[in-house]
Amino acid sequence: MTTTTSPSRAYRGVVLAMLLLVYTFNFVDRQILGILAPAIKADLALTDTQLGALGGLAFAILYSTLAIPLAWLADRTSRSWVITISLAVWSGFTALCGLATGFWSLFWCRLGVGVGEAGGVAPSYALIADYFPAGQRARALGIYSLGIPIGSAAGVMLGGWIASAIDWRTAFLVVGLAGIVIAPLFRLIVREPARPTRPATAAPAEPMARVFGILARKRSFWLLAFGAACSSMMGYGLGFWLPSLMKRSFLMELPEISRFLGVLLLIGGIPGVLLGGIVGDRLGARDRRNYARLPAICFWIAVPLFAAGFLSTSSALVFALLIVPQALAYVWLAPVIAAVQHLVPAHMRATASASFLLINNLIGLGAGTLLLGALSDAMTSRFGAEALRYAMVSGLILYALAGALMWLGSRTLREDWVE
Repeated sequence: MTTTTSPSRAYRGVVLAMLLLVYTFNFVDRQILGILAPAIKADLALTDTQLGALGGLAFAILYSTLAIPLAWLADRTSRSWVITISLAVWSGFTALCGLATGFWSLFWCRLGVGVGEAGGVAPSYALIADYFPAGQRARALGIYSLGIPIGSAAGVMLGGWIASAIDWRTAFLVVGLAGIVIAPLFRLIVREPARPTRPATAAPAEPMARVFGILARKRSFWLLAFGAACSSMMGYGLGFWLPSLMKRSFLMELPEISRFLGVLLLIGGIPGVLLGGIVGDRLGARDRRNYARLPAICFWIAVPLFAAGFLSTSSALVFALLIVPQALAYVWLAPVIAAVQHLVPAHMRATASASFLLINNLIGLGAGTLLLGALSDAMTSRFGAEALRYAMVSGLILYALAGALMWLGSRTLREDWVE
């Protein structure tokens, strides 16, 4: 059903809360593999490179490529239905991960999780852009993006607790089945909003190639997308490998690791995401270029702080050192996503978001965990058990590069902006 009246402020809040809930499940199912990685590695006799492929490449291959056709479908049908079906699919495959017997069976299950999650994010961005006015979109997208730290923390804490109490297979089954239960509830609550009126000269249905053509001519799109991809390579890599680092270098056990990382993700991640949304809207109202400049500055500040944390010698010190850069690494989400919404006319937003996510996730998610895992294996002969620590320090160059690309992207953002 499509709503034809202007939604109330209260209902917009309900819609945003439901989208946040679904996005939280998205990251629970996506990130739970990280906290379970040590147990899975021991049980299935995997290498760090194989674990890195499971954490990124297996998920990202179809997650990234299917996002565009699913977003194109959502732009022409019902975005709420696409999100509902996607939630049910990725949750079902998450549950099946608990039945894996080796690398390849787990690889195919993670591939299925990616298929489902491909239809979740871009249609959600488009729904938020339709439900909220332009001056509130970065904040609304910031609240939606809280699903990343909340979901990551929940995956770490819940997955670690279940794995400690029972085993890693049960952790996959529990979180997967929970998502399947939420799917019909989401569809009952979230109505499809009326689409914004198209220009009189617009065709009844925009070909996908037209959306690509608009984006391809905008320099800011490419620089923001590749900047986000660099940050995501490191962000997803850290999210996946931090549990293993705490076990290998700081000798923590699974229950302690899950509490440590869960609290770190919440205390660092939530303020960072909210800061990006609130400050991004305020600074962006003064100058559109600030939507890209703010994240660039935050990345550059975060690099030396992350390095100090990774090279520290105690778990208490690493926690203290990582809180601030953990927050800074999340600042980019709301302002950059809001900027991408304004690079095309309103009725092309889901497809534009999916195009951005294709670059971000195929490179960032697909390569990040694999790169750090391969670096760890390559450095083992020199650093032994500390190889993962130095692999993560080396990877921080990606955050510095992300800042540089976003700053360059800011130079043409005002010219590329579509009101």
